[in-house]
Amino acid sequence: MTPIVRLSHLEKYFGHLHVLKDVSLAVQPAEVVCIIGRSGSGKSTLLRCINFLEQPDGGEVEVDGVRVAAQGHGRAYQRQIHDLRLKTGMVFQSFNLFPHMTALQNVIEGPVTVQGMDRATAVELGLHNLERVGLVAKRDEYPARLSGGQQQRVAIARALAMQPQVMLFDEPTSALDPELIGEVLGVMEKLVADGMTMLIVTHEMNFARQFAQRIIYMDEGVFVESGPPNQLFENPQSAQTRTFLSAFSRLEQGKPGHD
Repeated sequence: MTPIVRLSHLEKYFGHLHVLKDVSLAVQPAEVVCIIGRSGSGKSTLLRCINFLEQPDGGEVEVDGVRVAAQGHGRAYQRQIHDLRLKTGMVFQSFNLFPHMTALQNVIEGPVTVQGMDRATAVELGLHNLERVGLVAKRDEYPARLSGGQQQRVAIARALAMQPQVMLFDEPTSALDPELIGEVLGVMEKLVADGMTMLIVTHEMNFARQFAQRIIYMDEGVFVESGPPNQLFENPQSAQTRTFLSAFSRLEQGKPGHD
Protein backbone atom coordinates (compact mmCIF):
# COMPACT_ATOMS: atom_id res chain seq x y z
CA MET A 1 0.00 0.00 0.00
CA THR A 2 1.26 3.49 -0.85
CA PRO A 3 1.77 5.69 2.22
CA ILE A 4 -0.55 8.70 2.41
CA VAL A 5 2.07 10.67 4.36
CA ARG A 6 5.77 10.42 3.68
CA LEU A 7 8.40 12.52 5.46
CA SER A 8 11.93 12.24 4.10
CA HIS A 9 14.98 13.44 6.04
CA LEU A 10 13.34 16.48 7.63
CA GLU A 11 15.63 19.01 9.26
CA LYS A 12 14.64 22.06 11.28
CA TYR A 13 16.70 24.66 13.12
CA PHE A 14 15.64 27.56 15.31
CA GLY A 15 18.80 29.64 15.22
CA HIS A 16 21.54 27.33 16.47
CA LEU A 17 19.04 24.90 18.02
CA HIS A 18 18.71 21.72 15.95
CA VAL A 19 15.05 20.79 16.52
CA LEU A 20 14.46 18.05 13.90
CA LYS A 21 17.34 15.79 12.94
CA ASP A 22 16.95 13.73 9.76
CA VAL A 23 13.37 12.65 10.56
CA SER A 24 11.70 10.22 8.15
CA LEU A 25 8.25 8.64 8.48
CA ALA A 26 5.71 6.81 6.32
CA VAL A 27 2.05 6.68 7.40
CA GLN A 28 -0.50 4.39 5.76
CA PRO A 29 -4.07 5.42 4.92
CA ALA A 30 -6.37 5.15 7.99
CA GLU A 31 -3.37 4.68 10.30
CA VAL A 32 -3.41 6.45 13.67
CA VAL A 33 0.07 7.42 14.85
CA CYS A 34 0.56 8.94 18.30
CA ILE A 35 3.79 10.83 19.00
CA ILE A 36 4.83 11.08 22.62
CA GLY A 37 7.78 12.56 24.44
CA ARG A 38 8.80 15.24 26.86
CA SER A 39 8.32 18.95 26.19
CA GLY A 40 10.85 20.41 23.78
CA SER A 41 11.52 17.14 21.96
CA GLY A 42 10.35 18.47 18.58
CA LYS A 43 6.88 16.88 18.43
CA SER A 44 4.85 20.02 17.71
CA THR A 45 7.48 21.35 15.32
CA LEU A 46 7.25 18.10 13.37
CA LEU A 47 3.49 18.49 12.90
CA ARG A 48 3.89 22.13 11.89
CA CYS A 49 6.50 21.15 9.30
CA ILE A 50 4.10 18.64 7.73
CA ASN A 51 1.77 21.44 6.60
CA PHE A 52 4.55 24.05 6.32
CA LEU A 53 3.33 26.25 9.15
CA GLU A 54 7.02 25.92 9.91
CA GLN A 55 9.33 25.84 6.91
CA PRO A 56 11.67 22.83 7.15
CA ASP A 57 15.34 23.55 6.57
CA GLY A 58 15.89 20.29 4.75
CA GLY A 59 14.06 17.24 3.47
CA GLU A 60 10.71 16.67 1.81
CA VAL A 61 7.05 16.23 2.76
CA GLU A 62 4.48 14.32 0.72
CA VAL A 63 0.77 14.11 1.58
CA ASP A 64 -1.64 12.20 -0.65
CA GLY A 65 0.53 12.67 -3.72
CA VAL A 66 1.41 16.33 -3.15
CA ARG A 67 5.18 16.54 -2.66
CA VAL A 68 6.94 19.65 -1.36
CA ALA A 69 10.67 19.98 -0.75
CA ALA A 70 12.12 22.29 1.88
CA GLN A 71 13.37 25.77 1.12
CA GLY A 72 11.68 26.39 -2.21
CA HIS A 73 10.78 29.81 -3.56
CA GLY A 74 8.40 31.55 -5.89
CA ARG A 75 4.73 31.47 -6.77
CA ALA A 76 4.70 27.85 -7.98
CA TYR A 77 6.27 26.74 -4.69
CA GLN A 78 3.63 28.60 -2.68
CA ARG A 79 0.97 26.89 -4.77
CA GLN A 80 2.48 23.52 -3.87
CA ILE A 81 2.27 24.41 -0.19
CA HIS A 82 -1.33 25.56 -0.65
CA ASP A 83 -2.24 22.25 -2.33
CA LEU A 84 -0.55 20.27 0.45
CA ARG A 85 -2.39 22.22 3.16
CA LEU A 86 -5.71 21.40 1.51
CA LYS A 87 -4.89 17.74 2.19
CA THR A 88 -4.30 18.29 5.92
CA GLY A 89 -6.50 19.45 8.79
CA MET A 90 -4.81 20.89 11.87
CA VAL A 91 -6.14 21.09 15.43
CA PHE A 92 -4.06 23.13 17.86
CA GLN A 93 -3.65 23.22 21.64
CA SER A 94 -5.46 26.55 21.74
CA PHE A 95 -8.68 26.55 19.79
CA ASN A 96 -7.92 29.57 17.56
CA LEU A 97 -11.58 30.26 16.77
CA PHE A 98 -12.60 33.65 15.42
CA PRO A 99 -14.32 35.28 18.43
CA HIS A 100 -16.59 37.48 16.29
CA MET A 101 -18.01 34.49 14.39
CA THR A 102 -20.57 31.92 15.48
CA ALA A 103 -19.68 28.23 15.61
CA LEU A 104 -21.16 27.66 12.17
CA GLN A 105 -19.47 30.73 10.70
CA ASN A 106 -16.11 29.51 12.04
CA VAL A 107 -16.66 26.10 10.44
CA ILE A 108 -17.65 27.40 6.98
CA GLU A 109 -15.04 30.17 6.74
CA GLY A 110 -12.38 27.90 5.20
CA PRO A 111 -14.54 26.24 2.52
CA VAL A 112 -15.95 29.62 1.45
CA THR A 113 -12.78 31.74 1.46
CA VAL A 114 -10.10 29.15 0.63
CA GLN A 115 -11.96 26.68 -1.56
CA GLY A 116 -14.46 29.12 -3.09
CA MET A 117 -17.44 26.98 -2.10
CA ASP A 118 -20.85 28.62 -2.43
CA ARG A 119 -22.36 29.55 0.92
CA ALA A 120 -25.37 27.24 0.78
CA THR A 121 -23.18 24.19 0.13
CA ALA A 122 -20.73 25.31 2.83
CA VAL A 123 -23.55 25.69 5.36
CA GLU A 124 -24.78 22.18 4.60
CA LEU A 125 -21.24 20.84 4.99
CA GLY A 126 -20.71 22.88 8.16
CA LEU A 127 -23.87 21.57 9.80
CA HIS A 128 -22.86 18.03 8.89
CA ASN A 129 -19.51 18.46 10.61
CA LEU A 130 -21.02 20.16 13.66
CA GLU A 131 -23.29 17.12 13.86
CA ARG A 132 -20.22 14.86 13.73
CA VAL A 133 -18.81 16.59 16.83
CA GLY A 134 -22.17 16.74 18.60
CA LEU A 135 -22.61 20.52 18.45
CA VAL A 136 -25.18 21.28 15.77
CA ALA A 137 -27.41 22.76 18.49
CA LYS A 138 -24.66 25.33 19.19
CA ARG A 139 -24.41 26.52 15.58
CA ASP A 140 -25.35 30.13 16.42
CA GLU A 141 -23.30 30.47 19.63
CA TYR A 142 -20.16 32.57 19.76
CA PRO A 143 -16.94 31.02 21.15
CA ALA A 144 -17.16 33.05 24.39
CA ARG A 145 -20.41 31.22 25.21
CA LEU A 146 -18.90 27.77 24.66
CA SER A 147 -16.88 25.67 27.09
CA GLY A 148 -13.27 24.84 26.25
CA GLY A 149 -14.28 21.35 25.20
CA GLN A 150 -17.00 22.70 22.95
CA GLN A 151 -14.61 25.21 21.40
CA GLN A 152 -12.13 22.46 20.62
CA ARG A 153 -14.88 20.35 19.08
CA VAL A 154 -15.84 23.31 16.87
CA ALA A 155 -12.15 23.57 15.92
CA ILE A 156 -12.21 19.90 14.90
CA ALA A 157 -15.39 20.47 12.87
CA ARG A 158 -13.69 23.45 11.19
CA ALA A 159 -10.72 21.28 10.19
CA LEU A 160 -13.01 18.51 8.93
CA ALA A 161 -15.02 20.97 6.83
CA MET A 162 -11.98 21.35 4.57
CA GLN A 163 -12.39 17.62 3.81
CA PRO A 164 -8.74 16.75 4.52
CA GLN A 165 -7.14 13.39 3.85
CA VAL A 166 -5.04 13.60 7.04
CA MET A 167 -5.75 15.16 10.44
CA LEU A 168 -2.93 16.57 12.58
CA PHE A 169 -3.63 17.01 16.31
CA ASP A 170 -1.16 19.01 18.41
CA GLU A 171 -1.95 18.13 22.05
CA PRO A 172 -5.66 18.86 21.48
CA THR A 173 -6.64 18.31 25.14
CA SER A 174 -3.75 20.06 26.91
CA ALA A 175 -5.63 23.37 27.38
CA LEU A 176 -8.78 21.69 28.74
CA ASP A 177 -9.97 21.10 32.27
CA PRO A 178 -9.94 17.39 33.14
CA GLU A 179 -13.72 17.01 32.99
CA LEU A 180 -13.78 18.31 29.39
CA ILE A 181 -11.02 16.11 27.96
CA GLY A 182 -13.31 13.12 27.46
CA GLU A 183 -15.67 14.90 25.08
CA VAL A 184 -12.81 15.82 22.74
CA LEU A 185 -11.30 12.34 22.89
CA GLY A 186 -14.76 10.94 22.14
CA VAL A 187 -14.84 12.88 18.87
CA MET A 188 -11.36 11.64 18.01
CA GLU A 189 -12.46 8.06 18.71
CA LYS A 190 -15.26 8.50 16.15
CA LEU A 191 -12.71 9.72 13.60
CA VAL A 192 -10.66 6.57 14.23
CA ALA A 193 -13.79 4.49 13.56
CA ASP A 194 -14.41 6.49 10.36
CA GLY A 195 -10.95 5.54 9.07
CA MET A 196 -9.38 8.99 9.24
CA THR A 197 -5.59 9.06 8.98
CA MET A 198 -4.31 10.89 12.06
CA LEU A 199 -0.99 12.02 13.50
CA ILE A 200 -1.49 12.99 17.13
CA VAL A 201 0.93 14.63 19.53
CA THR A 202 -0.51 13.75 22.91
CA HIS A 203 0.02 13.04 26.60
CA GLU A 204 -3.22 11.04 26.72
CA MET A 205 -1.56 7.65 27.11
CA ASN A 206 -4.78 5.69 27.57
CA PHE A 207 -6.10 7.04 24.27
CA ALA A 208 -2.79 6.24 22.57
CA ARG A 209 -2.75 2.72 23.99
CA GLN A 210 -6.32 2.01 22.90
CA PHE A 211 -6.63 3.69 19.50
CA ALA A 212 -3.20 4.13 17.91
CA GLN A 213 -1.76 1.55 15.56
CA ARG A 214 1.70 2.95 16.21
CA ILE A 215 3.37 4.94 18.99
CA ILE A 216 6.52 6.95 18.38
CA TYR A 217 8.67 8.14 21.26
CA MET A 218 10.52 11.28 20.25
CA ASP A 219 13.40 12.96 22.07
CA GLU A 220 15.85 15.71 21.08
CA GLY A 221 14.60 15.87 17.51
CA VAL A 222 14.80 12.18 16.62
CA PHE A 223 12.54 9.12 16.74
CA VAL A 224 14.00 7.05 19.55
CA GLU A 225 11.56 4.17 19.35
CA SER A 226 8.48 3.20 17.36
CA GLY A 227 6.07 0.30 17.61
CA PRO A 228 2.55 -0.90 18.35
CA PRO A 229 1.15 0.27 21.70
CA ASN A 230 1.49 -3.04 23.53
CA GLN A 231 5.15 -3.34 22.60
CA LEU A 232 6.08 0.22 23.41
CA PHE A 233 4.18 0.44 26.70
CA GLU A 234 4.82 -3.08 27.97
CA ASN A 235 8.32 -3.76 26.67
CA PRO A 236 10.09 -0.56 25.56
CA GLN A 237 13.46 -1.28 24.02
CA SER A 238 15.10 2.09 24.70
CA ALA A 239 16.26 3.25 28.12
CA GLN A 240 15.03 6.76 27.17
CA THR A 241 11.53 5.45 26.49
CA ARG A 242 11.48 3.46 29.73
CA THR A 243 12.57 6.51 31.74
CA PHE A 244 9.92 8.72 30.15
CA LEU A 245 7.08 6.24 30.63
CA SER A 246 8.11 5.54 34.22
CA ALA A 247 8.24 9.25 35.05
CA PHE A 248 4.92 9.84 33.33
CA SER A 249 3.30 6.98 35.23
CA ARG A 250 4.51 8.38 38.57
CA LEU A 251 3.17 11.80 37.60
CA GLU A 252 -0.24 10.38 36.74
CA GLN A 253 -0.43 8.42 39.99
CA GLY A 254 0.33 11.57 41.94
CA LYS A 255 -2.64 13.48 40.51
CA PRO A 256 -5.75 14.03 42.66
CA GLY A 257 -8.13 11.12 42.48
CA HIS A 258 -5.39 8.47 42.47
CA ASP A 259 -4.75 6.32 45.49
